Amino acid sequence: MSVSRRDVLRLGGVSVLAGVGVDAVAGCDSRAAVSAAVPLGRADHTLRIATGPVELAPGTDVSTTTYNGQFPGPLLRFTEGRPVVVDVHNDTGTPELLHWHGQRVPAAVDGAAEEGTPYIPAHGTRRLSFTPGPAGFRFYHTHVTAHGDLTRSTYSGQAGPVYIEPKSNPGAYDQEVFLTLKEFEPSLSHGGDVVQNFLAGTPVPDLKRKGERAMADSLARGMPRGFEVGYRVFSVNGRTLGHGQPIKVTSGQRVLFHVLNASATEIRSLALPGHTFKVVALDGNPVPRQADVPVLWIGTAERVSAIVEMNHPGVWVLGDTSDDRNAGMGTVVEYAGRSGSPQWSTPPASTWDYRIFARPGATTQRPDHTFDLLVEKRNAAGKGFNIWPLNGVPFSQDTDKPVLQVERGKRYRMRLRNASDDIHPVHLHRHTFEITHIAGTPTHGLHKDVVMLGGYQTLDLDFTADQPGLSLFHCHQQLHMDYGFMILLRC
Repeated sequence: MSVSRRDVLRLGGVSVLAGVGVDAVAGCDSRAAVSAAVPLGRADHTLRIATGPVELAPGTDVSTTTYNGQFPGPLLRFTEGRPVVVDVHNDTGTPELLHWHGQRVPAAVDGAAEEGTPYIPAHGTRRLSFTPGPAGFRFYHTHVTAHGDLTRSTYSGQAGPVYIEPKSNPGAYDQEVFLTLKEFEPSLSHGGDVVQNFLAGTPVPDLKRKGERAMADSLARGMPRGFEVGYRVFSVNGRTLGHGQPIKVTSGQRVLFHVLNASATEIRSLALPGHTFKVVALDGNPVPRQADVPVLWIGTAERVSAIVEMNHPGVWVLGDTSDDRNAGMGTVVEYAGRSGSPQWSTPPASTWDYRIFARPGATTQRPDHTFDLLVEKRNAAGKGFNIWPLNGVPFSQDTDKPVLQVERGKRYRMRLRNASDDIHPVHLHRHTFEITHIAGTPTHGLHKDVVMLGGYQTLDLDFTADQPGLSLFHCHQQLHMDYGFMILLRC
């Protein structure tokens, strides 16, 4: 019987490694190998992975896997540049991974098996030691493969916010509120995904023709539409609308909302009647140009930090603009001295345009190399699930290929062309990228770790290869990453 590297990591019981570079585990470029002693003594934070009930509302309990018996997991506050030690106990019967999303940490700590991170063994413990950074709003979540098991990975309740305090923090707000958006009780259907047109930009004709022709050919052969995921119940901070504690504010306050979309598959919107959001950071990174918007649109795994001026007294629903709000995706904002039923009104139609937060015009930094990546959909080709190849090749979780070679210190451009009508929230591990072309327009200065690639659109991302070892690039939509939309970078 052949044993893959993934199996070795799963079964080897490597439960005490801390801060060991990926090359020591996975046989990568030895120049990048790093080792560190396991810190002794008490951990700064402890997380326990276990399955149990979560009460979303009286009489509405769901059974799911969580951190520390709660959803969302506890807010972890770190300080930029100050080392931390986290003990992770896995009380479940299956190996687990914990990914430090948006942080620049060694591959052995990052939390992706494809990079060489050891699993947290079933009924075992792993101590993680790392230096948090960069500053800003990050989060942590599981990174195991789910395929058709809707109890696993990000379908579960394994997600929690991280805030890394900057070394200097001006704090230009009166109140800080963290919101984690999440759906529960998923199910599969063949209904086809709903086309969303909230993203700025227009389809590229050649990409649209290619994608529509592939889908038409598949349906003509009698193939069903590929599986999609739907949900029964929706929540903000683990409570359905009307069943959580209201956010209490006073007139004249400036409230800083940190909003995390912890969904496995869904894009979320958020509006507060009579108010606007001044977006100050995306994925924890300050934006070059702050802008007021009536609705926040947040892709899977994206984070938005926005200030709201509390200047419209009342009791309001802060909620999704879709019908999911009526199934729980919302919370209540209550002004001091006001009472009554929370009110909702539909916001004006708008699009979500990353360009308004970026500097216009092309970057002056030219890439040393450009990777062209064509995204395609093979309808229902994987036992009813869609397959998502990049340049014609879906990622193999048996071989951890394909792999792109990069050289440390050089600047690279990933040019994505989407020949599907799906929106893909693409994520690069252990790096921050700059959006240099989006919605048909060159931009610079906007740095993120997740960005939505529009249906039949193109997108350019620039990054500097400054992390040794393997780094994973993938669509954060769980169905897409599980069925091929991943590629590894080797530095």
